[in-house]
Amino acid sequence: MNSNEPAAYDAVVLAGGGARRLGGADKPGVRVGGRALLDRVLGACADARATVVVAAPRPTLRPVLWTREEPPGAGPVAALDAGLRRVTQDDVLVLSADLPFLAPDTVRRLLTALRSGGAEGALLTDADGRDQPLVAAYRTTALRRELAVLTTSHGNLTGLPLRRLTAGLDLARVPDPVGSFDCDTWDDIATARARIREHDHVLDEWISAVKDELGVDLDVDTGVLLDLARDAAHGVARPAAPLTTFLVGYAAAQAGGGPEAVAEGARKAAALAVRWAQEAEKEAGQEAGRDKAAETGGPGPDAG
Repeated sequence: MNSNEPAAYDAVVLAGGGARRLGGADKPGVRVGGRALLDRVLGACADARATVVVAAPRPTLRPVLWTREEPPGAGPVAALDAGLRRVTQDDVLVLSADLPFLAPDTVRRLLTALRSGGAEGALLTDADGRDQPLVAAYRTTALRRELAVLTTSHGNLTGLPLRRLTAGLDLARVPDPVGSFDCDTWDDIATARARIREHDHVLDEWISAVKDELGVDLDVDTGVLLDLARDAAHGVARPAAPLTTFLVGYAAAQAGGGPEAVAEGARKAAALAVRWAQEAEKEAGQEAGRDKAAETGGPGPDAG
């Protein structure tokens, strides 16, 4: 690994709770912004070396490892212990499956906070300043140490609260009221769905949902594509905007894909749209000149 590459980490996602406050609904499968909550969380940690989901297996948008706590329903500490048994990296991201606004940038901030000092864990705090131990990055050895202590003290991990585990850790805290927002109730689900449809968020959310649905793993400058769509709509015709951006994407795929291919295709198409509009403006000016000449009886602009 070179100095420009981020240090590796594994992720453990706890997705097997009973969701009693949702009436027993399948919370990881509840959709927010068109995507299941679990898939939204998995998208935020897509660069993990391995992702372990502690729950009964289900379809997901990207491959993961599945495991279960013993017995099923034994609680979050037992579930985390089961997940850690599949972890091989020194650092592990621990997440619940109900975080609609978790983003890759949040994950990077947690890992940076963990690695920049001597802490054994770095967790988010919510809007009220409360610790969120299921939105956190930890030293794997520290978690295993504390799990061993709890097992020795209690005989097993069934039913133990997470605060028993984190109480023995040296923790750093990262305030983030948005990334730490979780969905425990239907009111929380409604709040998340409403926020995603706000003007400032809807475009990014829609693009992310489409990429997930189509299996496209590509980060491009959406501003470039929007500018191209504007130029095509104004300089050619309104239906030209979606058709042109589609053709740019198709051409980029034929060229091997990647943000550079999209940017180059958009540059060429935008230049064409400008030339098209300039030609139309020139023709309109010449037509106006011919009409004026006809009215006055003088030669038009194309006269020799």
